[in-house]
Order: sequence, then structure tokens, then C-alpha cells
Amino acid sequence: MDVKSRNYLLMNRQALEKDIKTSYIMDRMISDEVLTLQEEERVKQQNTQKERAAMLINIILTKDNNSYRSFYNALLHEGYRDLAALLQDGIPAISSGNGKSSMDGMTSYVKTVLCEGGVPQRPVVFVTRPKLVDAIKQKLCCLGSDPGWVTVYGMAGCGKTVLTAEALRDHQLLEDYFPGGVHWISVGKQDKAGLLIKLQNLCSRLEHDSTLSQRPPLNIEEAKDRLRLLMLRKYPRSLLILDDIWDSWVLKAFDNQCQVLITSRDRSVTDAVAGNKYEVHVESGLGHEKGLEILSLFVNMKISELPEQANCLVRECKGSPLVISLIGALLRDFPSRWEYYLKQLQNKQFKRIRKSSSYDYEALDEAMSISVEQLNDNYKDYYKDLSVLPKDVKVPTKVLCILWDMETEEVEDILQEFVNKSLLFCDRNGKSFHYYLHDLQLDFLTEKNRNQLQELHKNIVNQYKKYYKLNTPVPSQEDCMYWYNFLAYHMAGANMQKELRDLMFSLDWIKAKTELVGPAHLIHEYVEYSSILDQKDSTVRENFQEFLSLNGHLLGRQPFPDIIQLGLCQPETSEVYQQAKLYAQRETGTFYLEWINKKSLKNLYRLVVRPHRDAVYHACFSKDRQRIASCGADKTLQVFKAESGERLLEISAHDDEILCCAFSADGEFVATCSADKKVKIWNSRTGQRKCVYEEHSEQVNCCQFNNRSGQYLLATCSNDTFIKLWDLNKKYCRNTMMGHENSVNHCRFSPNDEYVASCSTDGTVKLWEARSGNELKSIEIKDFFKNADEQPDDVEVLVKCCSWSRNGDMILVVAKNKLLLFDVKTCGLLSQVIISHHSTIQYCDFCPGDELVAVALSHCSVELWNIKSLSKVAYCRGHMSWVHCVTFSPDGSLFLTSSDDQTIRIWETKKVCKSSDAVLKSELDVVFHNGEVMILAIYNQKHLQLINGNTDSVIMQTAAPESPISCCCLSEDLKFAAFGQESGTIKVLQLLDGKVLKSQEAYRTSVQHCQFTSDCQTLISSAHDSVIQVWNWQLSECVFLRGHKEAIKDFRLLENSKLLSWSFDGTVKVWNIATGNAEKDFACHGGAVLSCAVSPDGSKFSSTSADKTAKIWSFESSSVLHELKSHEACVRCCTFSPNNKLLATGDDKGEIRIWDILTGALLHFCSPVTVDEGEPTHGGWVTDLSFSPDSKMLVSSGGFLKDLILE
Repeated sequence: MDVKSRNYLLMNRQALEKDIKTSYIMDRMISDEVLTLQEEERVKQQNTQKERAAMLINIILTKDNNSYRSFYNALLHEGYRDLAALLQDGIPAISSGNGKSSMDGMTSYVKTVLCEGGVPQRPVVFVTRPKLVDAIKQKLCCLGSDPGWVTVYGMAGCGKTVLTAEALRDHQLLEDYFPGGVHWISVGKQDKAGLLIKLQNLCSRLEHDSTLSQRPPLNIEEAKDRLRLLMLRKYPRSLLILDDIWDSWVLKAFDNQCQVLITSRDRSVTDAVAGNKYEVHVESGLGHEKGLEILSLFVNMKISELPEQANCLVRECKGSPLVISLIGALLRDFPSRWEYYLKQLQNKQFKRIRKSSSYDYEALDEAMSISVEQLNDNYKDYYKDLSVLPKDVKVPTKVLCILWDMETEEVEDILQEFVNKSLLFCDRNGKSFHYYLHDLQLDFLTEKNRNQLQELHKNIVNQYKKYYKLNTPVPSQEDCMYWYNFLAYHMAGANMQKELRDLMFSLDWIKAKTELVGPAHLIHEYVEYSSILDQKDSTVRENFQEFLSLNGHLLGRQPFPDIIQLGLCQPETSEVYQQAKLYAQRETGTFYLEWINKKSLKNLYRLVVRPHRDAVYHACFSKDRQRIASCGADKTLQVFKAESGERLLEISAHDDEILCCAFSADGEFVATCSADKKVKIWNSRTGQRKCVYEEHSEQVNCCQFNNRSGQYLLATCSNDTFIKLWDLNKKYCRNTMMGHENSVNHCRFSPNDEYVASCSTDGTVKLWEARSGNELKSIEIKDFFKNADEQPDDVEVLVKCCSWSRNGDMILVVAKNKLLLFDVKTCGLLSQVIISHHSTIQYCDFCPGDELVAVALSHCSVELWNIKSLSKVAYCRGHMSWVHCVTFSPDGSLFLTSSDDQTIRIWETKKVCKSSDAVLKSELDVVFHNGEVMILAIYNQKHLQLINGNTDSVIMQTAAPESPISCCCLSEDLKFAAFGQESGTIKVLQLLDGKVLKSQEAYRTSVQHCQFTSDCQTLISSAHDSVIQVWNWQLSECVFLRGHKEAIKDFRLLENSKLLSWSFDGTVKVWNIATGNAEKDFACHGGAVLSCAVSPDGSKFSSTSADKTAKIWSFESSSVLHELKSHEACVRCCTFSPNNKLLATGDDKGEIRIWDILTGALLHFCSPVTVDEGEPTHGGWVTDLSFSPDSKMLVSSGGFLKDLILE
């Protein structure tokens, strides 16, 4: 380092050590490659801010001149302008060998050339755009020594002048290519007299050292000749820069065989001149970070210190350097007006964004309007028509052909005129052209033509109707997607109520649109245009919106379901149902099912979306409740609108399954963690990756941000037993919390961010101090299971997750099937509740109101509990597979659930709680008797209801027993019913009056299944244990079937007092229920047996298992006939065809296989029907299968019913 530079550092050392914070300074120096990561660590190891600053200065003193310059520039960029000023005079000179001599990188030679040539100086606030500067330099080099033109073009305010001037600040460029110098002339909009003055001034400037004084040229031709002689004789190999050219005739005055660079809004301006021509298109948009950097420099603040409105301002400026600079200059003078200028931009009040000293127009609107005014009158009208184009949309040429009723070539000629003048942008995608306006141009047009917008919208709708008449666009047409996306937008803009209602209340339109673009956009339109659609009555719009919200995830996927059949499943009062019924009645030769007992049908969820192609492991709301982030097994992060499901972001985020995601408190970032051991932070609006953390050594299970805005802290936990705390402003872990002995499954900040709670497979919950990372308390959760029957001492307790109460006084913990509530101060157990005897809890979340707790269960459901009264408030079914996550919105009004069935469901908390008393459990029994359908169902786990399926009327309801009901059955003669309870009790009652005839305390665990024999005198039952009971309830005699080693999965009655049972131990047994003896014993599978079916002739049975196989067995020989191996997931169900030739099996992957019983050969493979990568047929497990009587049709159930025609 130069002695002078070193002395300046030493002289000002005390002031530097006192004020600077080193973290951001070092980040910039590392990016400049003058500071190493090891040196950064040495600085970080110091205890105080002053000591860290001192260490950094010591390191810089050992380095070269580049380190001094980097340190100086870092001080400038981080807002330490006063300290940078102390070091300015000590900036070391750059040696002549590399051509630099000052901090801005310019030699004295460059300064002299540019000064003499009249090149504008850098703006006070300057942010470089190196790609564009390099592009201009490259085109200038292409000129070589030959005459020619370089055109730098772009819309008003995009930075053409500043970038051109910056490209000239290059010693090598000027010395090698333009040794004769550069000559800058600002032209602007001129008439002939004005142009002559410009030429006279230029000639005078070029003749300033001439010994002969000449009079000024009297006309343009004379000026052109004099300029040509000067450039050829006196300034050979020089560059002439003509800034802001508007008209091609102006260029003819400079067409004198020299090298010229021009800036213009009109790309075609050089068409009238000869010579080599090169172009540089200046893009209209700055990146978001660049915009923030400009604002920070204007107001002399660090980017991190800018107010919240800064992000919104940059977004509203649409990336325009001009607008951002205008706003920055105004804020420098009026630093309290952030909110004011934001509102002016949002309200399109461009006249109030007044003049900047470095720009030629009085206000922003003038800068935009002057280009439009140069168009001829016919073209102005065409340009006005563009006022109603939607934002951020590239419009195909065909749309404008329809609007203007012209041929394609005519339209393209008109649009090219706009493109040439930077009033429109063109995207040439193969053969077709698509056109779009910059947001600021569209805002300007909209404001200027506000009073005519309705008529302009009406015109485009009428032209569409005229062109398509009774037809609709088809996907092969280039304009198809535009009309499906924006026809409703134009109808609403035209206030065409009837046309809009006819369109959006049409099942044909809904079907066509959802097949093309999915349901989210249509749901958004129902909300957006509700004021128009609801002018007569809101009911119809609500019917269609609800229909789409709850069924859109089915409509937006292949194979596309029949929308008429979906409509027939709506309530009979719904307009959707009425329309679907009319369609169905008109259809001939099409099979439709009518749901006859749906009068009490109530949908408890508000929206169902299917953003992923595999299991969804986690989802969460943003703080403003407007967005949802989700992640899962497909390795993607999705962000979508909570109102409509409209996708905002899709990111292929990791190399393995993503296990958790979380919004930051201000919603700016989303964190993801994965089985690939990485944690990543993403900008939630742009999808840009901010950082990656790779310090965990095993899969990362959970990530959670702190709760306060402004400070970005992230907690993560992993199978490596560690919890780590990250500060997003730093590259490395801030704290590592060590103490767990096994995988850490979940972590969460306390509401005040002072503590972090963690849950582990080691059976503990630990509380940590967030600031220090020290362990404060540990709760041994496994202690609360030691005496429980369901949890032996030698089995570990996996603590799944936890949730804090709103005030942080209590913490809720989940393990196995229990909720445990603890006092944080004492670690004492306040209360506990067993949620289910046959399902484990996957996740829990406290409602912000503190009384409600939501729990996600492995058997596809979600329950809401009142934690104070320890009572179940609501039971929510709808998912077709495991529910992994349940999360409340920040205000508690909504909660969402995510599942293996690839869906996310959004529920309204109040609606769910109010409707919970109407929920029927899926455990029910049906008897078809004398043409009627009789259903016995469990009502809210407290009552039995006998329902007439034909009329949907409740015939009988029992009083509530002392323990919840878990299963039920009907006798074939409809005289008796039986039910089992979670307490293990079985009861038989008389249907006539509901009187309990017999009761038996049969089990110590919840009863799972019960069934009457055909004579109605005996009741067979099983519980969550290995024993089947055969109870002659009339004689009070009981036979116990003992032999299975694990819990019974299910059983089936055979002929001649025989019973088939299958178990989680992998075996199937045949019993004589009269004697209680096992007559046949089949060791079927290595995993749990999930289902069995008996062939129609009674000679064979099939078994399916969690080991992914199915088998066909002979009753007579007790041997396996065929082992069916090609499934890739648990085989959950099976059935024989009535003709005794086929066996169908279904699995948890949504796949169905059909086998030949005689040979065991696979005949049909019903794979997931694919769009691109494959989508499961059922959105989850295949839960049941049934052949038609003629064996030609197979019906399967899962997420919905499917029928397969067998050839």
C-alpha cells in the first residue's frame, strides 16, 4: 500500500473504529476479492464492535492499494459518507500501465477527451449496468475505421444517454478506435432553424483553435459540408454522438462518411442514411435490487435501513431508471414524503412527479406523451386502442387483427411503427409475433384515455363476438389463450353485465377454460367481477364460485372429469346442478349418476388446490393471509394466492424432497429445508435465491422464521441432532444448539422471539434461549407414556411437533396419539388428551385465540379441539391420504391442511366449528331392503342415526352413550343394530325404539369392526388387538378366536359358520366360529395384510399387503397359486370379477392392475394418466374396487370414483 494511503488510514483510525459496523463492509470487500473468508472469521471472533473494526483495519494495512480502494468504496455504499470523505485524499493513484488514475477509473487523457467533446458527466447518483455498457462498447468497436452508425434505442427514461456516456469512459476504446476524440451534441426535437443552430455551434466548437476565423454557415447544406471537411481533415477517426434523435431527416445533416453514435426512442431513425449500422436495445427495466440501490444513494441510507415503502416504490416504478431517479431526487429534498410519492405512483398522478434537474421534461407524463404526439392521427387512434390491453401480457397479432378487422400484414406494419418508436415492444417467438407495452406506458395511456376505456373495452368484445359468432377459439389458434384469459376482463371493463353472466355461468366455458389454464384464474374472476355479476343476485355467482373452488383441482387435471357429473353432485338448489341436469337430459348414450340423498350436503372447506405432483409435506400462510407457500416430495416450492389458488411462483428448489417451508414475518422471503441437507432462502415475490446454508450433515426437517418484522432470524433442525439459528444478513450459522440425542423433528420460536422450542425422537422437548443458544429447560415426554397401555417402556416416543400459546406461557406438544399442554415456567403438565386410539398425530397448531387447537391425523382427517374444555369441536374429512400439516392463518380465521393426496385444503374456522355437529363418520353400514336403502351411520361420534337413503330422512337417532362410538352394523332383517365404543364396549339395540337389548364390556381398546351373522343372533367383533369375539348376544355366550399375534385388520363371514380374518402380523386364518378353532392358517406376507377377497366359487381368496404384493390362494390346498409382484406401493384393496376370471388390485400410488386368475398374468395396467410427468388417478390411495355384474366394467374409489371399461 502507498505510504500516503497507509498514513490516511492511521490518521483516521480512531474515527473509523468508533463508528463502523464491519459485517456489510466485509461483504463488499469479499465480493471485490480483496478480503478472504478466513480473514472475515478473524474479525468476527472479536468481542466488541470496536475491536472488530480495529482488526479489520489492521488486516487492510497489511494489503495493497486495491484493498484501500475497496474499503473506501464499501464505506460509500454502506452510508458512511463522512468517513469516506476522510479517506478520499488518500486514494492511491492507478499506474499508467492499466490506464487508470482516479477513483472513478478514468485517466486524465479520458477526462480531457470527454470534457473537450462535451460528454455529460456522471449523474450524482449512478448505478452501473455493465452488460449494456459493454454492449455499446462492442458495437463501437465493430465500426472499426469505417464510417457507420450505432443506434442506442429504448423508451423514454430507460437510461440511453447515461449508458452511452459511461461507455465512452474507457481509455483503451478511445485510444484504439477514436484517437481523433469524441464530439457530443444534444439534438432533441428540432425544426430546421433549431437544427441549423445546433450545427453552427458544433462547427464553431470544432474550429475553436483554427487560425482562420470563419463566419457561421448560413444554411443546413453549408453546415453539412463544413462539418464533413472538419471531420475528415481535422478530426479523422473521431466519434460524433447525437443524443436524443427524433426524426430521420435530422440525420441527413450528419451523413458525411464519419462514425456516429445516436440515442433515440425510434429504432428506425437510421433507415434514411447509408453506411454500416449496429443497434443496442436498452431494456426498460432495472432489477429490484438496483432500484433500491439508487434510492439508498439518493437519500444517503443503507438499503437495509430504507423504510417499508421503498420496496413498493421500486415496484411501482416498473424498473424505469428515470422514474426511480425522479423519486429519489424528490425524496432527497423531502425525506418524509415516502408514503405521498408512493400514493401518487399508485394513483397514476404523473404530473405530481415533477422535474429533475438533469432531465429535459417538466414532469413524467410529458416525457411519455411527447412520443405519442409525434404519431400521425390515424396511428394515434390505433395506439389509443392499446389502452385496454392487460398488464404484463404479450398479445398475439391475431387479437389485434380481430380488433381492427385487418389482415395480419397490415396490423404488423402498424405495430412495427410503434415498436420502432419504442412505444411498444415485440417478442418474436418463432413464426408468431407477440406485442406488449411497458407498464408505465400502459399506465399513462389508461390515465390519458380514462373517459373512453369503457367504449374501448366494448369495441374489443364486439369485434370478438363478430369474428367468432357461435364458435369459440380452439387451442390450435394463436389467439385462443388470450380470449380464455381476458375475455371476461374486457366484458367487465365494458360493464357488459349480461354478456359477462352468460359467459361465466356457463359450464361449457368453465370446462374449456379450466382444461386450458386451470381453475385459479376463473375463481379470481368470480371474486374480481363480483360487483357486476351480483347486480341482480349474488346466489348464482356464489354457487359457481363454490363449485369451482371445491372441484377445480379435479377439473384442472387429466383425465378431465365429466363436468356434468360433477355438477350433478352439487346441492339441488345450486344453479350449477340445475344447468348440469339440463345438459344430462339432453345427452344421449352417456351414463350419469344422480346423487339422491344430498339435501343436507355441506362443504366445510373453502378452497381445494393441487399445486404439486406428489405428496405435500408442509404449507403455511403469509402474515397478510394473501399468499400460501407449500412444498413436498416433488422437490418444488410453490407460492399461490390464498383466495383463488392462482400460482405466483414455482421453483425447483432442492435435489431431494422438501420437508418444510416458512414465510418471514414481513412476507419478503420464504425458507425451505430438504432431505438434501440444505436450507435455502428465496425472495417470495421474484423467486430469486438469496442464500444457501449447508452446515447440517443430515436431512433438515423443519425451518421457522422469527415472529418480528425487520429482523430475519431462521431456526432449523435436523436428523444430525442439532438446531441451528441463522441471521439472513450473514453467511454462516449464528448459533448451534446441541443437547438432543436423536433426530430433531420440529422447532419453533416463542411469540416474543426470546426462546426456541425443539422436539426430538429422543422423547424430549427442549427450550433454548435464542440469543445465546443455551439450553434452558428439558421436558421428558416419554415419561408420560411409561404407564400407558399403548406404550411399553422399551418403545421410544417420537415427539412430532409443538406449538406455543399466543402469550408464550404454554406450549403444546404432540407425541403418538396424545396432546400434552405444559406450563413453560414450571414445565408442569397442565392437561393431556388422547386424540385417537387408532391414529397418530402428524402435526398440531394453536389458533391465535388460544382456545382452539388443530391436529392433523394419519387416517386422513383433521380435528379441532378446545384445549380448555378438552372437548372435540370439529371433525374435518376430505383428504384421501395422510395429512402431514395443519396451520392457522395469523388471524385464526382460516386454517389449511396438506396431504399425501397432493392437495391443500383451506378451511374457514368458524364455518367448520358451527357445522361440526352435522358430520357423519365414514364408518357406516348399508342394507338394501325391499327397494329401499337403509343406512346406519355414526353422528358426531355420539349418536347412531338410521337414515332412509332414498329420502335422506332420519328415521331414528339414539341417545349419546358414555363413550364415543367407533363402529356400527345393521342386521339383514333391519330389526337390530349394534355398535362398538372407544371404551371397548359393544351394545345391541332394537331399531324399532332404539332400546339397548344387550351390552358387553368386550375389549380394553377401541372396537374396530362388528357384524351380525345372517341369523342375526350372533355378533362378531374385533378391536385393536389380536382377538376376535363371537358373541351370541341372545344367549349371552361368547367364543374367542385367538391365534393372530398382532391386531386384526378385518374379517369376513364365509359359508357354513366359517370366518376369514387377516391381521397386521401378515397372516390370514379360517375359523370355525361355532368351536372357536382355527381350521386354516396362511402365512401370507412379510408385511401387514391390508385386504382379502373371496372368489365367487369360494375356492380361492386373494390377499394384499403393505409389502407391495398381492397373492391368490387355494382354500383346499392352503397353498399360494400366484404371487403378483409388480405394484410399487402398498396394495390396499382387491376384488374378484363375477365371472371368476379376473382379479383387480389397487395401491397407494393410485395404480390399478387386473390379473388373470388362472395364470396370474397381468392383463391390464391402469397407470396414472399423465399430462407431462404423471398424475395419480385418485389423488391418493385406491381404497376400494368393484366389478359390474357382467364383469365388463370396474369401478374404483379413492379421491373420487372412476370407471374402467374392460375390453
